[in-house]
Amino acid sequence: MTLQWAAVATFLYAEIGLILIFCLPFIPPQRWQKIFSFSFWSKIATFWNKAFLTIIVLLIVLFLDAVREVRKYSSAHAIERSSASRPAAYEHTQMKLFRSQRNLYISGFSLFFWLVLRRLVTLITQLAKELSHKGVLKSQAENTNHAAKKFMEENERLKRLLKNYGKEEEHILEAENKKLIEDKEKLKTELRKVSDALSKAQSDVMTMKVQSERLSKEYDLLLKEHSELQS
Repeated sequence: MTLQWAAVATFLYAEIGLILIFCLPFIPPQRWQKIFSFSFWSKIATFWNKAFLTIIVLLIVLFLDAVREVRKYSSAHAIERSSASRPAAYEHTQMKLFRSQRNLYISGFSLFFWLVLRRLVTLITQLAKELSHKGVLKSQAENTNHAAKKFMEENERLKRLLKNYGKEEEHILEAENKKLIEDKEKLKTELRKVSDALSKAQSDVMTMKVQSERLSKEYDLLLKEHSELQS
Protein backbone atom coordinates (compact mmCIF):
# COMPACT_ATOMS: atom_id res chain seq x y z
CA MET A 1 0.00 0.00 0.00
CA THR A 2 1.41 3.33 -1.05
CA LEU A 3 1.75 6.28 1.31
CA GLN A 4 -1.27 8.15 0.02
CA TRP A 5 -3.57 5.15 0.33
CA ALA A 6 -2.19 4.35 3.78
CA ALA A 7 -3.11 7.93 4.76
CA VAL A 8 -6.60 7.52 3.29
CA ALA A 9 -7.06 4.21 5.12
CA THR A 10 -5.93 5.84 8.39
CA PHE A 11 -8.35 8.68 7.73
CA LEU A 12 -11.12 6.11 7.15
CA TYR A 13 -10.36 4.35 10.45
CA ALA A 14 -10.38 7.73 12.25
CA GLU A 15 -13.77 8.55 10.71
CA ILE A 16 -15.22 5.23 11.85
CA GLY A 17 -13.86 5.78 15.35
CA LEU A 18 -15.32 9.30 15.55
CA ILE A 19 -18.71 8.11 14.30
CA LEU A 20 -18.74 5.33 16.89
CA ILE A 21 -17.84 7.83 19.63
CA PHE A 22 -20.59 10.23 18.50
CA CYS A 23 -23.09 7.34 18.57
CA LEU A 24 -22.31 6.35 22.17
CA PRO A 25 -25.66 6.47 24.04
CA PHE A 26 -24.29 7.54 27.44
CA ILE A 27 -22.88 10.85 26.11
CA PRO A 28 -25.79 13.33 25.80
CA PRO A 29 -25.97 15.87 22.94
CA GLN A 30 -25.63 18.72 25.47
CA ARG A 31 -22.14 17.46 26.35
CA TRP A 32 -21.13 17.49 22.70
CA GLN A 33 -22.65 20.97 22.37
CA LYS A 34 -20.43 22.20 25.22
CA ILE A 35 -17.41 20.65 23.52
CA PHE A 36 -18.34 22.25 20.18
CA SER A 37 -18.84 25.61 21.94
CA PHE A 38 -15.20 25.93 22.94
CA SER A 39 -13.47 29.05 21.67
CA PHE A 40 -10.96 26.82 19.87
CA TRP A 41 -13.61 25.69 17.35
CA SER A 42 -14.78 29.24 16.67
CA LYS A 43 -11.19 30.25 15.90
CA ILE A 44 -10.69 27.48 13.35
CA ALA A 45 -14.21 27.65 11.89
CA THR A 46 -13.13 29.34 8.66
CA PHE A 47 -10.17 26.98 8.22
CA TRP A 48 -12.41 24.02 9.06
CA ASN A 49 -14.83 24.82 6.23
CA LYS A 50 -11.97 25.18 3.76
CA ALA A 51 -10.37 21.95 5.02
CA PHE A 52 -13.69 20.12 4.73
CA LEU A 53 -14.12 21.14 1.09
CA THR A 54 -10.47 20.39 0.33
CA ILE A 55 -10.72 16.89 1.80
CA ILE A 56 -13.91 16.25 -0.20
CA VAL A 57 -12.16 17.30 -3.40
CA LEU A 58 -9.16 15.09 -2.62
CA LEU A 59 -11.34 12.10 -1.81
CA ILE A 60 -13.38 12.59 -4.98
CA VAL A 61 -10.17 12.72 -7.03
CA LEU A 62 -8.86 9.55 -5.35
CA PHE A 63 -12.21 7.85 -5.82
CA LEU A 64 -12.31 8.68 -9.53
CA ASP A 65 -8.71 7.53 -9.89
CA ALA A 66 -9.61 4.24 -8.19
CA VAL A 67 -12.60 3.82 -10.52
CA ARG A 68 -10.31 4.41 -13.50
CA GLU A 69 -7.84 1.86 -12.19
CA VAL A 70 -10.57 -0.72 -11.64
CA ARG A 71 -11.92 -0.27 -15.16
CA LYS A 72 -8.41 -0.40 -16.57
CA TYR A 73 -7.40 -3.63 -14.87
CA SER A 74 -10.79 -5.24 -15.38
CA SER A 75 -10.45 -4.94 -19.14
CA ALA A 76 -6.82 -6.02 -18.91
CA HIS A 77 -7.88 -8.93 -16.73
CA ALA A 78 -10.23 -10.15 -19.44
CA ILE A 79 -7.51 -9.82 -22.04
CA GLU A 80 -4.87 -11.61 -19.95
CA ARG A 81 -7.32 -14.36 -19.00
CA SER A 82 -7.98 -15.10 -22.63
CA SER A 83 -4.26 -15.50 -23.18
CA ALA A 84 -3.13 -18.76 -21.61
CA SER A 85 0.48 -18.25 -22.66
CA ARG A 86 1.16 -15.56 -20.04
CA PRO A 87 0.17 -16.84 -16.54
CA ALA A 88 2.55 -14.48 -14.70
CA ALA A 89 1.01 -11.45 -16.36
CA TYR A 90 -2.44 -12.73 -15.42
CA GLU A 91 -1.47 -13.01 -11.75
CA HIS A 92 0.13 -9.56 -11.81
CA THR A 93 -2.97 -8.01 -13.38
CA GLN A 94 -5.20 -9.75 -10.86
CA MET A 95 -3.11 -8.35 -7.99
CA LYS A 96 -3.36 -4.83 -9.39
CA LEU A 97 -7.13 -5.26 -9.85
CA PHE A 98 -7.44 -6.29 -6.21
CA ARG A 99 -5.45 -3.23 -5.09
CA SER A 100 -7.49 -0.89 -7.27
CA GLN A 101 -10.74 -2.37 -5.91
CA ARG A 102 -9.39 -1.99 -2.36
CA ASN A 103 -8.47 1.62 -3.08
CA LEU A 104 -11.93 2.18 -4.57
CA TYR A 105 -13.64 0.92 -1.40
CA ILE A 106 -11.29 2.89 0.86
CA SER A 107 -11.76 6.18 -1.00
CA GLY A 108 -15.51 5.64 -1.46
CA PHE A 109 -16.19 4.83 2.18
CA SER A 110 -13.86 7.66 3.30
CA LEU A 111 -15.85 10.13 1.20
CA PHE A 112 -19.16 8.70 2.41
CA PHE A 113 -18.16 8.68 6.10
CA TRP A 114 -16.73 12.20 5.80
CA LEU A 115 -20.11 13.49 4.63
CA VAL A 116 -21.88 11.40 7.28
CA LEU A 117 -19.55 12.78 9.97
CA ARG A 118 -20.31 16.37 8.96
CA ARG A 119 -24.02 15.67 8.94
CA LEU A 120 -23.83 13.85 12.27
CA VAL A 121 -22.09 16.80 13.94
CA THR A 122 -24.74 19.16 12.54
CA LEU A 123 -27.58 16.94 13.78
CA ILE A 124 -26.02 16.59 17.25
CA THR A 125 -25.67 20.38 17.48
CA GLN A 126 -29.27 20.92 16.37
CA LEU A 127 -30.52 18.25 18.78
CA ALA A 128 -28.63 19.86 21.67
CA LYS A 129 -30.13 23.26 20.81
CA GLU A 130 -33.61 21.77 20.59
CA LEU A 131 -33.18 20.01 23.92
CA SER A 132 -31.94 23.23 25.53
CA HIS A 133 -34.85 25.13 24.00
CA LYS A 134 -37.20 22.41 25.22
CA GLY A 135 -35.75 22.72 28.72
CA VAL A 136 -36.26 26.49 28.64
CA LEU A 137 -39.84 26.09 27.40
CA LYS A 138 -40.50 23.46 30.07
CA SER A 139 -39.13 25.78 32.75
CA GLN A 140 -41.23 28.66 31.42
CA ALA A 141 -44.31 26.43 31.33
CA GLU A 142 -43.70 25.31 34.91
CA ASN A 143 -43.20 28.92 36.03
CA THR A 144 -46.34 29.99 34.18
CA ASN A 145 -48.30 27.10 35.69
CA HIS A 146 -47.01 27.98 39.15
CA ALA A 147 -47.90 31.66 38.62
CA ALA A 148 -51.37 30.72 37.34
CA LYS A 149 -51.93 28.42 40.31
CA LYS A 150 -50.77 31.14 42.68
CA PHE A 151 -53.02 33.65 40.93
CA MET A 152 -56.00 31.29 41.22
CA GLU A 153 -55.30 30.76 44.93
CA GLU A 154 -55.01 34.52 45.41
CA ASN A 155 -58.24 34.99 43.49
CA GLU A 156 -60.04 32.46 45.68
CA ARG A 157 -58.66 34.14 48.78
CA LEU A 158 -59.87 37.53 47.56
CA LYS A 159 -63.27 36.05 46.79
CA ARG A 160 -63.52 34.68 50.31
CA LEU A 161 -62.40 38.01 51.76
CA LEU A 162 -64.91 39.89 49.63
CA LYS A 163 -67.61 37.45 50.61
CA ASN A 164 -66.81 37.82 54.31
CA TYR A 165 -66.49 41.56 53.89
CA GLY A 166 -69.82 41.60 52.08
CA LYS A 167 -71.44 39.74 54.93
CA GLU A 168 -69.90 42.07 57.50
CA GLU A 169 -70.89 45.06 55.39
CA GLU A 170 -74.39 43.67 55.13
CA HIS A 171 -74.58 43.28 58.90
CA ILE A 172 -73.24 46.80 59.38
CA LEU A 173 -75.72 48.24 56.88
CA GLU A 174 -78.54 46.30 58.47
CA ALA A 175 -77.58 47.60 61.94
CA GLU A 176 -77.30 51.15 60.63
CA ASN A 177 -80.63 50.79 58.85
CA LYS A 178 -82.21 49.53 62.05
CA LYS A 179 -80.69 52.43 63.97
CA LEU A 180 -81.96 54.88 61.39
CA ILE A 181 -85.45 53.39 61.67
CA GLU A 182 -85.32 53.74 65.45
CA ASP A 183 -84.09 57.33 65.12
CA LYS A 184 -86.87 57.98 62.65
CA GLU A 185 -89.44 56.64 65.08
CA LYS A 186 -87.96 58.76 67.86
CA LEU A 187 -88.07 61.83 65.65
CA LYS A 188 -91.66 61.05 64.73
CA THR A 189 -92.51 60.76 68.43
CA GLU A 190 -90.74 64.00 69.26
CA LEU A 191 -92.35 65.70 66.27
CA ARG A 192 -95.72 64.50 67.44
CA LYS A 193 -95.02 65.86 70.93
CA VAL A 194 -93.86 69.18 69.51
CA SER A 195 -96.91 69.30 67.26
CA ASP A 196 -99.19 68.63 70.23
CA ALA A 197 -97.39 71.27 72.27
CA LEU A 198 -97.71 73.72 69.39
CA SER A 199 -101.40 72.98 69.04
CA LYS A 200 -101.86 73.44 72.77
CA ALA A 201 -99.89 76.69 72.64
CA GLN A 202 -102.02 77.93 69.76
CA SER A 203 -105.13 76.97 71.71
CA ASP A 204 -103.87 78.84 74.75
CA VAL A 205 -103.07 81.83 72.60
CA MET A 206 -106.61 81.82 71.16
CA THR A 207 -108.03 81.48 74.64
CA MET A 208 -105.92 84.36 75.91
CA LYS A 209 -106.91 86.41 72.87
CA VAL A 210 -110.58 85.80 73.51
CA GLN A 211 -110.13 86.64 77.15
CA SER A 212 -108.23 89.80 76.23
CA GLU A 213 -110.98 90.89 73.88
CA ARG A 214 -113.56 90.17 76.57
CA LEU A 215 -111.57 92.14 79.12
CA SER A 216 -111.21 94.98 76.66
CA LYS A 217 -114.97 95.07 76.09
CA GLU A 218 -115.62 95.01 79.82
CA TYR A 219 -113.09 97.78 80.31
CA ASP A 220 -114.82 99.86 77.67
CA LEU A 221 -118.16 99.29 79.37
CA LEU A 222 -116.72 100.30 82.70
CA LEU A 223 -115.29 103.47 81.21
CA LYS A 224 -118.62 104.28 79.63
CA GLU A 225 -120.51 103.74 82.88
CA HIS A 226 -117.93 105.76 84.76
CA SER A 227 -118.34 108.66 82.35
CA GLU A 228 -122.13 108.46 82.63
CA LEU A 229 -121.91 108.49 86.39
CA GLN A 230 -119.74 111.52 86.40
CA SER A 231 -122.07 113.42 84.12
